[in-house]
Amino acid sequence: MPESRTDHYRLLGVDPNAGYERIHAAYRERARTFHPDVSGDDGAMKLLNVAWDTLRDARRRAAYDRERMIAARTAPAATTDEPRVTVAPDHAGPPPGRPFGPVMTYGRYEGWSLGEIAQHDPGWLRWLRRVPAGRRFATDIDAIFAELEARPLTLGGRRPAGIFARRVFAGAAGDL
Repeated sequence: MPESRTDHYRLLGVDPNAGYERIHAAYRERARTFHPDVSGDDGAMKLLNVAWDTLRDARRRAAYDRERMIAARTAPAATTDEPRVTVAPDHAGPPPGRPFGPVMTYGRYEGWSLGEIAQHDPGWLRWLRRVPAGRRFATDIDAIFAELEARPLTLGGRRPAGIFARRVFAGAAGDL
């Protein structure tokens, strides 16, 4: 493992022979401390999430352990390799464009603005508004839904009718 790459076991503060339960407990303990809502810094939480994502799956953990063992035997004196960050399989991918509002710095929609999320997945944004992690975005989420509700809904240049029109922003403000 290159020196610039973070050691997941060391980051979580567990022994490399630790079992799943111990690793999970260590992750949860550190996540409570380094969560962006608590610490104000999302960098540490991102590293914790990468470590947990790698060590929680038996196949990924075995591959990581093999890579770690090989790197320990062949570690160079210095390296210029950048640390690799894996993206969780449930990440939404790159933002679609036309951003407005604050940008998420963690989670499924990391790098997306709240406006992009509202256009792509308004249900998730309503969920974010209800959970403690979304409290700091409450005013922005309310404003975005108010703006989206004020815009005329169009589908291919015409206003959608019937049940589809009701589903697009159904409960956008009422469910908040």
